[in-house]
Amino acid sequence: MAARAATAAAVDFSRIYSSLGLGKETISALQAFRKRHSEAQRLHGVYAAQPTTVDFAHYRSVLKNKAIVDELEKILKDFKPVTYDVNAQIKAIDAFEAKAVQSASETETKIDAEIAQLKETLANIEDARPFDELTTDDVAKAHPRLEQVVESMVKQGKWNVPGYNEKFGNLSVM
Repeated sequence: MAARAATAAAVDFSRIYSSLGLGKETISALQAFRKRHSEAQRLHGVYAAQPTTVDFAHYRSVLKNKAIVDELEKILKDFKPVTYDVNAQIKAIDAFEAKAVQSASETETKIDAEIAQLKETLANIEDARPFDELTTDDVAKAHPRLEQVVESMVKQGKWNVPGYNEKFGNLSVM
């Protein structure tokens, strides 16, 4: 018991919470569980330290009605604690655990796919030519629709991009 308590005391739960990236609700639920667990351990220690035997000889010598003591002794000897079938709860816990593991593995695969996509995007960004080395032909090749829009604007005699002055202001000197 003491070794178990020393192990629990040696665990740095705040580090575990931050390293696993747990949400606020999960952390608060774990902290509440730890609090209930420590309270249950404390109560178990208190009750385990109490004596469990009854000195009926003492009560016979103190009380005048010895029949009551005999009756209580008989009731205590005949007492059988009730056993509960906890298999249903264990099965529910196992099902919940299996569902949680499945959800965690699905999340892991989604995150791995997202990380691979982000690495690919990062590689594309790193391999891309600098902006000052791009030509209009490169831009037109990357976005053909942009080239069509510019050509139609030139044909119509529109030399200003709609919304440019509103967004960036008029920079012309005249």
